[in-house]
Amino acid sequence: MKLKKLICIGLLGVLCAVSAVGCGKKESIKTTTEVSSEANTKEASAQVFAMDTYMNLKAYGKNAQKAVDDAKSEIERLDQLWSAVDKNSEIYQLNQKKKMKVSDETLELIEFAKKKSAQSGDAFDISVYPIVELWGFPTQKYRVPSDSEIQSLLKNVDCQKIKINKKTNVVTLEKNMKIDLGGIAKGYTSQRIAKVYKEDGVKSGVISLGGNVQAIGKKIDGSYWKVGIQSPDDTENMIGAYEAADEAVITSGAYERYFEKNGKRYHHIIDPATGKPSEKDLKSVTIISKNGTLSDTLSTTLFVMGKDKAISYWKKHSSEFNIILVDNNDKILISQGIEERFSSENEYQVVKK
Repeated sequence: MKLKKLICIGLLGVLCAVSAVGCGKKESIKTTTEVSSEANTKEASAQVFAMDTYMNLKAYGKNAQKAVDDAKSEIERLDQLWSAVDKNSEIYQLNQKKKMKVSDETLELIEFAKKKSAQSGDAFDISVYPIVELWGFPTQKYRVPSDSEIQSLLKNVDCQKIKINKKTNVVTLEKNMKIDLGGIAKGYTSQRIAKVYKEDGVKSGVISLGGNVQAIGKKIDGSYWKVGIQSPDDTENMIGAYEAADEAVITSGAYERYFEKNGKRYHHIIDPATGKPSEKDLKSVTIISKNGTLSDTLSTTLFVMGKDKAISYWKKHSSEFNIILVDNNDKILISQGIEERFSSENEYQVVKK
């Protein structure tokens, strides 16, 4: 068996990030500060390994270095808070104890996940984690489980059964339930880092968290950040580019993380309805939104929904986000709200409200 985990969004002309599978301890890889030739502006950058991926940070301005340093600290704090495998994290302890008081942020994410799960007809469910473990994705000890094994765990998948007490911050899981915030945490983190940048007075910067891109303002010359949308078939090429400013651009696809067994590929996006890798008609889903948490959640949700339901969902919530879809026939579809800022050498269809 083999695994490939590849960045699903490339940041053109800003960052050249290479994704890698890692199970070692998190570490800071590189930090640099320099003076940009543009308007003699300070530029600071860093690469950090956390949440099982390489994260790249760039900031421009007088307090660029402070913003990057504060961002690194925030990333490490959130990673420790939500890791499903770190014995000291809140999520790991909650999965063991089944009932405990959690931080405001953990409570907020669990509540958000429940809400989006209900809105999507349970296409997104943070309680699918025991089945993700069954397939071996957290440990990289991959296997294809039997249908009976899947069914025995599937009956415990229902995040609506998670009880939340807002007055006491106590979260209660059912006896055989475990949760994982991996499908939502990086989006929330990018959103938090954008806030850290702005608190430090940085109005121009960009963050790439394993391919999740968060743009802070515009580039220092006033132009948009150009975010490349990776081809799900060829990781060296892009299917198009989006011009971003103060928004998150996040993609999910079957090519991100997978293993092969007896000539068949099994990817990591598990359909909560079947307990198996989703086999709908989409190769990749990109969500563009002011809300990083929403973008991260919906990129997975709409992938599991499939093309028709994904488009219907967007039409109902078009004021909240935009979409770029690639279906199994390599057809590219974009929502009408991003026509002016999306470009591609490929043919694409604009989806109207």
